[in-house]
Amino acid sequence: MEKKEEEFPTKIFAVKTTTGQEKNVAKLVAAKIKMNNIPVKAILVPETLKGYVFIEAEGPHFVEEAIAGVRHVRSRIPGVVNFSEIERYMVRKPIIEELSENDIVEVTGGPFKGMRAKITRIDKGKAEVTLELLEATFTLPITVHSDYVKLVEKAEKESGEM
Repeated sequence: MEKKEEEFPTKIFAVKTTTGQEKNVAKLVAAKIKMNNIPVKAILVPETLKGYVFIEAEGPHFVEEAIAGVRHVRSRIPGVVNFSEIERYMVRKPIIEELSENDIVEVTGGPFKGMRAKITRIDKGKAEVTLELLEATFTLPITVHSDYVKLVEKAEKESGEM
C-alpha cells in the first residue's frame, strides 16, 4: 500500500490529433485495438479539450502500436498523464452552475429548438431556467429544464460601466 502505482498498474498517455477529429481517431484506434488484440484498457475523448485523445495502457509501446498508421493522429505526447489532470474532464458539471441571469442561450430541445433566448430567472432547486425568446415577435417567458439550453454568450458585467 505504500505505492500508488499498485492501485493503477496502467498509465495514461496523451495523443495529439487533428482538431475536430478526436472521435474519429478514437473509433479508428478502438477498431485497430480490437482487431490486433492490443492490451489497451480505455480511450478518453474529452469534449472540452480539442486536439487530444487519452489512451490508458500498461506501456507506451502499446499506445504506439495502436496509433501507428491511423489517420488524423499527429503524435504521442512524451511522458505519462496523471489521473488527477484528466479527472476534471470526466466529471461533468451541471450546466446550471455556469448560467446566470441575462446570459444568452440556445434552446437545444423541445418546440423552441434552435432559438436563442435571454435568461430572466434561474431556479437551481428544480434545475429550471425561465427564458425570453429573442427571435419571437412578442416576449413570451418560457420555463425549460437547464439540460435543454446551451450557453452562447455570457452577460456583460455592469460594474465596468461609466
